[in-house]
Amino acid sequence: MTCPSRGEHRARRLRDQPQPRDVEAVAALLRKTGFFTDAEVDVARELVETALAQGPRAGYTFFLADGAEALEGYVCFGPVPAAPGRFDLYWIAVDPGLQRSGIGRCLLAAAERAVVALQGSRIYIETSARRDYAPTRRFYEACGYSVAARLPDFYADGDDKLVYVKVL
Repeated sequence: MTCPSRGEHRARRLRDQPQPRDVEAVAALLRKTGFFTDAEVDVARELVETALAQGPRAGYTFFLADGAEALEGYVCFGPVPAAPGRFDLYWIAVDPGLQRSGIGRCLLAAAERAVVALQGSRIYIETSARRDYAPTRRFYEACGYSVAARLPDFYADGDDKLVYVKVL
């Protein structure tokens, strides 16, 4: 699968199979964004490791956008247990130098198409309500997601959790 690139002359190729090198590539990408704690980076690494060890049984699906030198972006999602047709988007991240280039939209669109192919009808995304997450929230909203729930002081005092949803 490929994604068109804005301002560049090549299309980005997406792959849907994580490789052992992605454990560190995902961690490096998340650290580079400056948004994620060490604990969150560790969870993201674990999801890649679990997918590598268990394959489809793990319940995690990935799309990864490779650049010439490093991972440019990725998305990870999976079905919500005991909720047919519902999926969680666990992670989406794009290299900060490449944000607003269309990679994020491409990754999200690939995830949405895959969810539909898996008989899914809704995708849920959890994120922080902190001010520094405003660009992330604008991205979700521009892609057709809306806030379905707000949990006050979820992550920490003054840091609410927002749950976005999109009906496919």
